Amino acid sequence: MANHFSALKRARQTEKRTARNRSNTSRLRSQLRQLRESLAKGDKPAAEQVYRETVSALDKAIQKGVLHENTAARYKSRLSARLNALK
Repeated sequence: MANHFSALKRARQTEKRTARNRSNTSRLRSQLRQLRESLAKGDKPAAEQVYRETVSALDKAIQKGVLHENTAARYKSRLSARLNALK
């Protein structure tokens, strides 16, 4: 365990940041899973609604520093291609 005041403060900050990052990552992964499940069901109107929510979650993840911008763009591209492939 840290002994110096600055190291103790750093440990507290790291705990808070870790919890925040874990929460943001979890929220994003849940949204992606929800979209993949709706795509698997094949219900296009429902999948389009979930897709919009997922894109919003991806954009939020970029702002929060959870994902790199290009990674999010790749996700959006691949997911929209799967959405458009539905009949």
